[in-house]
Amino acid sequence: MDFRKETYRKLAATIIHNLETRNMDGVYFETAEEAKEAILQEMPDGSSVTWGGSMTCQDMGLLDACLNSDRLKALDRTTARTPEEQRRLYAEQTLCDYFLMSTNAITIDGELVNIDGRGNRVACLITGPSHVFVVCGMNKVAPDLDSAIKRARNLAAPANLLRVGRTSTPCLKTGRCANCLSQESVCNQFVITRRSGVKGRIKVFLIGEDLGF
Repeated sequence: MDFRKETYRKLAATIIHNLETRNMDGVYFETAEEAKEAILQEMPDGSSVTWGGSMTCQDMGLLDACLNSDRLKALDRTTARTPEEQRRLYAEQTLCDYFLMSTNAITIDGELVNIDGRGNRVACLITGPSHVFVVCGMNKVAPDLDSAIKRARNLAAPANLLRVGRTSTPCLKTGRCANCLSQESVCNQFVITRRSGVKGRIKVFLIGEDLGF
């Protein structure tokens, strides 16, 4: 028996049950490849799909699969060449059928915790796209809300700073969040999703692997 996988399965079952009490759906897959195929199958032919910045979705090949699909209409915001084009693409994202993202942390009780720089990712999580698919490795599970916020601030945020080329925030020097107001900070929007206002709009795909930050 793989004891870690068995632990993940049982923990995921608890989280999925708690997500249901919060008007959100949940499903568990042992591998990222299985989750990717299931996500692609859930989106009908002709669906429009877009995404927020997510190393999880990128590393599992989900974004490339959407971009290369001949049956999905993928909107890639990174193609914007000017600030005006970027604003237009952000607006178009809110009208898409499906929005793909990960989460910085998820509690066992089923709450999502996210920190954002520009806010476009959490904006689409909150409202706009008809369906939001949250793809989450089990490494992002936290026992409670306080632990989830600490994870987002001390693990996810510094890694994302490095990803976007920042160099001078206190957390990059000490490895610990200093609650700074640095010009390079990406910790501008803190969003806790405790419940979906529209039943089933948010679906969490839990994966029994370590994925993302």
